[in-house]
Amino acid sequence: MNAQQKNTAIGAAIGGVAGSVLTGGSTSGTVGGAAVGGVIGNQIKK
Repeated sequence: MNAQQKNTAIGAAIGGVAGSVLTGGSTSGTVGGAAVGGVIGNQIKK
């Protein structure tokens, strides 16, 4: 796993947790947060 893939995975994990917390455990909030976090993580140090 290269650095960009690691950043994507970490971003998705953090985004998923944040989305879940912000939406009170909503599945769509968790998935949405993970998606956004993954995109942000993927773009770091590109």
